[in-house]
Amino acid sequence: MSKIVFVGAGAMAEAIINGLTKEGKVSPAHIHVMNRSDVHQLQQLKKVYNVQIVCKEKKALCEANLVFLAMKPKDAKEALTDIAPFLDKKATVISVIAGVSIQTISVYLGSRPIARVMPNTSAAVGLSASAVSWNELVSESSKQEIIHILEGIGSVKTVDEDDLHVVTALAGSGPAYLYYFAEQFEAAAVQYGLSSEDARQLFIQTMEGAAQMLKKGNDEPSELRRRVTSPGGTTEAGVEQLVQHKVDEAIFACIEAAQLKSRILGQQYE
Repeated sequence: MSKIVFVGAGAMAEAIINGLTKEGKVSPAHIHVMNRSDVHQLQQLKKVYNVQIVCKEKKALCEANLVFLAMKPKDAKEALTDIAPFLDKKATVISVIAGVSIQTISVYLGSRPIARVMPNTSAAVGLSASAVSWNELVSESSKQEIIHILEGIGSVKTVDEDDLHVVTALAGSGPAYLYYFAEQFEAAAVQYGLSSEDARQLFIQTMEGAAQMLKKGNDEPSELRRRVTSPGGTTEAGVEQLVQHKVDEAIFACIEAAQLKSRILGQQYE
């Protein structure tokens, strides 16, 4: 069993740890976590998930087979510089830092197997939509191990590294967009008479049902929408408002802005 070290203990690290331990993919005894300044968060992770905390001498980091980089992009340079002297040359590094390229990581950590992963926070319930890319030094056995770990927190797609910017915009940030839609649909339903609880449960079930229709069928989203939209009916009236308010343009702008930000975050190190 590989020893895994998380460098960073924020929301993404916790979501992955939650998914891995809940699904039984990795024993908490083999998961170590370190964080630059938030000691309280480390203690919480230890209390909730029974993971191990990396001590000051960083022995766990020296012995790690897999090292997850889970810090914020703005903290990456300092964190990478800090851990570089302790990493075993054969350790595989798995980065979940938005925007920062494999080439940039190798500048700080040297020539070694490096993978970049873009999961999302639904990893906490085993339903992350993750994408992964890697450099030529990652062996086939390591690739399979990484995929096996990621499958413990959801689905996995292998993509070209440059495509991770769009994956970040679509899947990495995607849950936030859906939560925003949930907020607005709930608020509108409450305004027209439903209770907040009823509105939320109805919307959650509607999202789950629509997702399953997309997942299990062979029909395009446009065809599924057409079947629901009877001429002159309520759905048509609602969709017409979405068109008039140019929701399609807003969604394109949303993805464009997020993927561009991902590129900008990486360029600050290049």
